[in-house]
Amino acid sequence: MRTKALFVACCMVSLPAAAADWLQWGYDPAHSGNNPDEATITSSNVAQLTRRFDVTMNAQTNAAPVLARTVATPGGTRDLLFVTAQSGRTTAYDAADGAVVWSMTTSGTSPTESSPAIDPDRTFVYAYGVDGMVHKYGIGDGVEVTTGGWPQVATLKPSVEKGASAIAFALTRGTTWLYVVNDGYIGDGGDYQGHVTAIDLASSSQNVFNTLCSDVAIHMILNGQNGINDCSSRRNGIWGRSGATYDAGTDRIYITTGNGPFNAHTGGKNWGDSVLALNPDGTGAGGGMPLDSYTPTDFQQLEQNDVDLGSASLTILRPPAGSTVQHLAVQTGKDSRLHLIDLDDMSGTGAPGGVGGAIDVIDVPISQFWMKTQTTSWIAPDGANWVFVGNGSGLSGLKVTLNATTSKPYLQPTWQTNANATSAIVANDVLYHIGSCSGGTCLFARNPLTGAVLWTSATIGSVKWQSPIVVNGAVYVASNTRLQRFDLGSAPATHVVTPASGAHGRIVPGTAQIVDQNATAPFTLVPDVGYAISSASGCSGELEGNVYRTGPVNADCTVQATFAIVHTVTPQAGAHGQIAPSTPQGVADGATTSFIVTPDAHYMIDAVTGCGGALAGNIYTTGAITADCTVSATFAPITHVVSLDANAGGSVSPAGDQIVVDGATVAFTITPDANMGFTASGCGGALDGPVFTTAPVTAACTVTVIFTADDRIFTDGFESP
Repeated sequence: MRTKALFVACCMVSLPAAAADWLQWGYDPAHSGNNPDEATITSSNVAQLTRRFDVTMNAQTNAAPVLARTVATPGGTRDLLFVTAQSGRTTAYDAADGAVVWSMTTSGTSPTESSPAIDPDRTFVYAYGVDGMVHKYGIGDGVEVTTGGWPQVATLKPSVEKGASAIAFALTRGTTWLYVVNDGYIGDGGDYQGHVTAIDLASSSQNVFNTLCSDVAIHMILNGQNGINDCSSRRNGIWGRSGATYDAGTDRIYITTGNGPFNAHTGGKNWGDSVLALNPDGTGAGGGMPLDSYTPTDFQQLEQNDVDLGSASLTILRPPAGSTVQHLAVQTGKDSRLHLIDLDDMSGTGAPGGVGGAIDVIDVPISQFWMKTQTTSWIAPDGANWVFVGNGSGLSGLKVTLNATTSKPYLQPTWQTNANATSAIVANDVLYHIGSCSGGTCLFARNPLTGAVLWTSATIGSVKWQSPIVVNGAVYVASNTRLQRFDLGSAPATHVVTPASGAHGRIVPGTAQIVDQNATAPFTLVPDVGYAISSASGCSGELEGNVYRTGPVNADCTVQATFAIVHTVTPQAGAHGQIAPSTPQGVADGATTSFIVTPDAHYMIDAVTGCGGALAGNIYTTGAITADCTVSATFAPITHVVSLDANAGGSVSPAGDQIVVDGATVAFTITPDANMGFTASGCGGALDGPVFTTAPVTAACTVTVIFTADDRIFTDGFESP
């Protein structure tokens, strides 16, 4: 078994889809669009995909489906696809033949473009209703839960506010949170404000964060009182396909807004065209402030021209090895620009409300005005992170690369094709998207490293926002009123992976999983409060963070997890440097943890102490942790010696060798004796009258002053004595 980051903080919990399930838009809580657990369809056989069924749905949709495997229904155990239509109807279809298993509808102002989500325990399906509510349906029979606070309010203004984005969830700190975001209807009219509603699935309690008048932390009412139950600022929303994005690395959710005013940089509470970081429970730092924020410098132009930043959601990326940026993401919007953001300091000011601060901002290689598709993140077999951006003009592949000079990441455009594309996905290292083809619209499969076409489907019908899903050896797409499946024609062999958990924690999913031959299966390890992951093993797997992913499964096997008491290691950095991670880390009893210590320019590491550790280069690794402790880093200026070499015949001030801070200059005042002249050189300096000033000093060097007899000529033609 290989192990990465075996001991992790107790509260950093991310939940990917269970084995052979696609539980929410984009597959995982980060909405990466990447299913690494697919094994049946490969780049070698994808060209053999054939349409298995093409059925007419009971209502039109522009959203992507979700899928749960082996669901108990009144008609037996089935794999189920769930689709929410524009009318607010949510339907469960048999994934084998497209037959309707159950259907539930809502009434109100439509359309909605939302996708449903399946809870981690695969018991309920959550869907947005055009009545402004989030509805909870039994996964196998569609029976709606109408007790315990359900259905839950998502907006009190359903006539002007809608849910256009997917329902999303994340499991963190022992709680599963469901996220619903809202925006306005076509035409940008009326009293609407964007907001996210975070619902605790255990207690059914909820928190609301409004992106206009953010100090009002409730659902606003139509034409209410400004600052009390409504906001005089209007026309701001959250439109990105995936809604709220969760990052396990920062343990935060991110929402991206479009439209509306921005005045947070001057003390206001309006967050138009911004990316906001919130706690997993949907709260900010208090007083209407998010935990952090990013707002482009051209926010006013974006608002005036209706070029929404929030037409897409944030995409989480993996920084390349050696990066000084520990948590990374990319944001794009209608302006077809890619904003690369440091999630530990989004605006570069150390606080929310700043303007600018992106690591880099570049144009999408093949741009389209009013771009509204979602970027996709994929980790290649060599470990490199790729980003795929599709739109009506083309599809681009960019690689997250390290700048060797700054040690910061940047996006390197690598390939482009003029074939138009909706939001792309990746499964088992094959890239899929919808685009134009001869005769209409088709599904495409491509090589993600080159963009080369591997397969083109038969025409699938008209599409708008749709994207496919690929799971269990099948490709599914809901296009307008058609639901279609493409597969290889024969079902793969399956095996059972059984999770087993020791005391003081649990594994999610907690029941045996049916896994296709050679597929992998992810399990999330959830320690109890005060405990951390101690070990994880079985099925030739690998632990990364708190997700244990099996190796390719070719026989029944068991995943075993154990948990240990956790201690808190608190990092501290003095002035003129940073320590990463910068937040307290939960470490299992007897384990170690490491920190990267980075001095500012012109400074060096002075000392790193605490927790019985040792420094190797700029990495400080603690000793075995048996109690709470603190790692402290201090920094000192880099200094160099500027030596002074002067002969007799005058004086130099300051005299003697000088200690100079890296990058600083030093000035010497030279005073020759009577009838003496002088020259001065060294350290890249220059003479200005009697003062010799060095260039910025970056290494030890010597200033040489030579005094010489002054050969002055008198008017009688004789030299001086």
